[in-house]
Amino acid sequence: MRVKSRWSKKDKTHSVEEIAGALAFIVWRIAANAVLSMENAEFATETQRQRLDIIAEFLAFAIHIADRMTIEKFDANERDRFMTELATKSAKHMEDNKRDIIGPGEYRQEFISLLNQRMDDYAQFGYSDTDGPSFGMKRFFADQVKKLFGDEDLKWVSSQVIDVEVPELMLHMRRATPNLFK
Repeated sequence: MRVKSRWSKKDKTHSVEEIAGALAFIVWRIAANAVLSMENAEFATETQRQRLDIIAEFLAFAIHIADRMTIEKFDANERDRFMTELATKSAKHMEDNKRDIIGPGEYRQEFISLLNQRMDDYAQFGYSDTDGPSFGMKRFFADQVKKLFGDEDLKWVSSQVIDVEVPELMLHMRRATPNLFK
């Protein structure tokens, strides 16, 4: 998967909100690609709603990783602005897709609630710049994704998420995120 993560105007300084907005689009693409990757690995999804629920879990994980990766780039005020914009734009992407697929409704708060819960959940686990998320964080994430799949896939979902999807997600996050600050 190719992700555009370089600004077209290199000499322009970008606001915290612009960086967050660009990253929201990137993490959406990464999350959607992860679900496609799992389906290509023969993990069956039944409905578009199920796919979007799985994307939501991947988004929450990717947003938490983005926070961990960028925490030292901002002061407290900038970090609040960055995370608020990243969450808001990601919720908008989710809402737009749910409206297209499921129909009219207010879907933003549902995603924000999930994101807030996952941010608290993942905060309990370790993360390092060199190794990325701890095994415990990856296992917890895999368990959340596993709950969204059918019974026939339960045995292997965790392995797929931990061994394939998280490394792929981290590869794209490590490539894309630093470029947004240049």
